[in-house]
Amino acid sequence: MAMATIEGIPTYFETYGSGPPLLMCAPGGFDADIEKWRTQGVYSHIKFLEHLPQRFTCIAYDRRDTGRSGGRVDRVTWLDYARHAKGMLEHLDLDRAHIMGGCMGCSVAIAFGTAYPHLASSLVLFWPVGGAKYRINGHLRFADHLAFVHQNGLAATVELARQSGKSFGNDSRVGPWVSVIRNDPEFASRYAVQNVEDYKLVVGAMANGLLDRDTSPGAEPEDLMRLSIPTLVVPGSDTSHSTSAARYLHECIPNSEYWDVPTSAQAGPQTNAKVIGFLQGIA
Repeated sequence: MAMATIEGIPTYFETYGSGPPLLMCAPGGFDADIEKWRTQGVYSHIKFLEHLPQRFTCIAYDRRDTGRSGGRVDRVTWLDYARHAKGMLEHLDLDRAHIMGGCMGCSVAIAFGTAYPHLASSLVLFWPVGGAKYRINGHLRFADHLAFVHQNGLAATVELARQSGKSFGNDSRVGPWVSVIRNDPEFASRYAVQNVEDYKLVVGAMANGLLDRDTSPGAEPEDLMRLSIPTLVVPGSDTSHSTSAARYLHECIPNSEYWDVPTSAQAGPQTNAKVIGFLQGIA
């Protein structure tokens, strides 16, 4: 069990394979742990963690506040997630890496690329989240959590988190720190007795900051337009991963490559071959 402490947050990670380093920002929304690369939707068919380690040193980690990693009640921003990813590279003494994001991990990847372009050899953006429905549904999820807290309190939220066994995505009442509540009794105790009005303000501001646009969130378009990092964009096509969000990133990032393949054709070995070929083609 490999752990790194990044800005005071215990962070679970695993490494696979050998070759140039590839930092993998997990899919799965607010439940973004390593297992999502193996079990969630299209990723369970593509099996990136079986194929990419044949050519690269893959570094996968549970994002802060999820999985086996710890967390902290903050008004979390995309830059906070990017800084957490940067800390992962620093822990491993890596000066530079390819950065791959899946789903919400794409927003982490573009935040990383715009904040730390000197650390990113390339960006692979697979099924970036975004679109009006993604924003609307995301705000509804945070609103459901805040309504539960308002009506029942934080101690009841801790109790529900422990009993339900569900993620924030599956039961929005439990909130975005549900994994840490379950895994860390000391965190749960502090969480339950914090000032509830302050907490509601933190969560409301967090939702507004993370879900602030009807296209792909994570970085300002003006910052994306200044990037000179080789970038591959692979589009999704559903209510959380709108094709328009992927097109937006392609239009904003200079000289990015857009793999215009329908999602129905992305589950086979050609997807691994495409990603490997793109990464190997970078000097």
